[in-house]
Amino acid sequence: MMVLMLSLLMLQLQSFQRLAMISLIMPLGLIGVVLALLMVQKPLGFVAILGVLALLGMIAKNGVILISQIEDERQKGATVEQAAVNAALSRFRPLMLTTLSTVLGLAPIAPTVFWGPMAFAVMGGLLVATVLTLILLPVLYVAWFSWRGEGGTAPAPVG
Repeated sequence: MMVLMLSLLMLQLQSFQRLAMISLIMPLGLIGVVLALLMVQKPLGFVAILGVLALLGMIAKNGVILISQIEDERQKGATVEQAAVNAALSRFRPLMLTTLSTVLGLAPIAPTVFWGPMAFAVMGGLLVATVLTLILLPVLYVAWFSWRGEGGTAPAPVG
């Protein structure tokens, strides 16, 4: 399943570097998962692990959206730094609103005995990962493409 997931991400991103960036930010959700489960004193059991698996997909989706926005900004002629800042600012509201709607949607099942650990795992992980994605992914992108000397050039057109 990991190979299938990475293959689908590779098809969408069409770059090993961008795939590596997404792969690097996916574990960030575990910070929020652990913090949330510790705060509410719920176990990291099977149901919570199912929530972590769903969370990985949500984080990857957010990362792909942000990288696509950065690429669009670069296609318009922005430098790497300008594109990263503009993309993070323009995607902040949509990503935070979808994150908050997911968190609020899971709130009714959070107090339940069976689904509670999964809900808290997804809620905590998604909140932390979204904030860190909006900060860390643009920084990774700028660091990588500035280091490679592509600071002022637009990427090759996709397709």
